[in-house]
Amino acid sequence: QVQLVESGGGLVQAGGSLRLSCAASGRTFNDYVMGWFRQAPGKEREFVAAINWSGGSTVYVDSVKGRFTISRDNAKNTVYLQMNNLRPDDTAVYYCARSPYSSYSFLWKIARNYDYWGQGTQVTVSS
Repeated sequence: QVQLVESGGGLVQAGGSLRLSCAASGRTFNDYVMGWFRQAPGKEREFVAAINWSGGSTVYVDSVKGRFTISRDNAKNTVYLQMNNLRPDDTAVYYCARSPYSSYSFLWKIARNYDYWGQGTQVTVSS
């Protein structure tokens, strides 16, 4: 059974930074793409970023490019999302998820291509 546990959310002022972590259980963490999604109140879940098994390939939604960085530490079974220059419209619950589609980066932006999800962590950015 795979478990994903997010942490690091909180309340921050606009322009501030947070680093989210997602710790995964299981011995096959290295084999999977890991992604971050977010969901704001009244909105659909939105892709944020994804990273392949080695960390050598990453994909971002346009709205976070240059501000957010996804990374992973396979020795710790953990994926990170460094969020800088946060804006009020970044406010959402952030979820990490695992995808088996490691060879097809065009699939990484689609939520249904992820098979395990964490419980989410709240990020609130005040203006």
